[in-house]
Amino acid sequence: MSTASRVAASIPTAHPATGAATSLLDAYAPGARFLATPGRTLLARGPALQVPHGAKPVERRVADTLAEAADAGQESPVVMGAIPFDHTEPAALGVPAALRIAPPLTSDPLIALPSPAADSPGWEIRPVPEPEVYAKGVASAVERMWRGEFSKVVLARTLELTSPAPLDVPAMLQRLARRDPSGYTFALPTGPGRTLIGASPELLVSRRGRRLVANPLAGSAPRSDDLAEDVRRAAALLESAKDLHEHAVVVDAVHQALAPHCSGMTVPPRPTLIRTAAMWHLSTTVTGTLSDPDTSALALACALHPTPAVCGTPTATARRVLTETEPFDRGYFTGMVGWGDANGDGEWVVTIRCAEAEERTLRLYAGAGVVAASEPEAETAETAAKFRTFLSAVGAEL
Repeated sequence: MSTASRVAASIPTAHPATGAATSLLDAYAPGARFLATPGRTLLARGPALQVPHGAKPVERRVADTLAEAADAGQESPVVMGAIPFDHTEPAALGVPAALRIAPPLTSDPLIALPSPAADSPGWEIRPVPEPEVYAKGVASAVERMWRGEFSKVVLARTLELTSPAPLDVPAMLQRLARRDPSGYTFALPTGPGRTLIGASPELLVSRRGRRLVANPLAGSAPRSDDLAEDVRRAAALLESAKDLHEHAVVVDAVHQALAPHCSGMTVPPRPTLIRTAAMWHLSTTVTGTLSDPDTSALALACALHPTPAVCGTPTATARRVLTETEPFDRGYFTGMVGWGDANGDGEWVVTIRCAEAEERTLRLYAGAGVVAASEPEAETAETAAKFRTFLSAVGAEL
């Protein structure tokens, strides 16, 4: 045996997951499609077969495009991308020619290594609308709810960040992924030079075989750096009548939307807590068994979306109210990002804790569920806390 062979034989084999997921994170470059979920890490590069816009439902257009890719000789094609809040608007979905798949980021020990600190380039920050205007919108919605017009609406606001230097999107993605590696981190092209980037905590629905899982989140509280205060906030959230009611409305809507597709469902009677680096959330994991194995994950996601967690209830009234109140187009915010295959399996995530990046500008989004018991100042503070996920990734402060 040669010296080199003996040395190689004496080196213990690394854990098979070491570096597998983080290598995809490190390989990301703008224009590629990156998505990390608790189940897998995906990186797609190179030209993609785009899902066309049209009158057919998006799930039908996706199925047709996957079939076209398979007919062209692609083995096990997968669609990846983003769908806007308004399903009638064009989606940014494609079937990539080259896709690398690795285990989840949490299985890779290298994800614990710190990302480079965010250097503030001297951001210019413009809130749209101003916090005071947003608070007035919340107060108006509460007044209308007391008059019986509707029971909940999710109102959002944005921050427009402008940098004196070109944006470093890969560095932002690194910080988002390493800050909350157990969530859903994504960077997806939405147009020439534009990237939708974020770290969502909320699974809309996933499907594997005939098993489906949905994880609605509603009811939130900001984290604290002080451990005792952080625990107090978590405990208070679990007992908050306002937040528990808001959460129950969302869980019931998810149950009602999925029940027609299932032969059996399990809906826990009370929520639990999940945490991100910035927020506590009330969480319920809903599971079910599909009646029809041909119902895809994306078809289920479209049946669910928009839930009361991102729109309100009744849905049609809430959509009208938020359109009247929000002085911007949501675009992909509170839409869906995810992946799906030709068998119907996939994961689709609610597009929150996100921003759209283009050249030197970022548009950040955050929303809060407004019910009759809401206080304008508290909802404004909640959106500010939700902005922290992305602000920390770019070295900016409100």
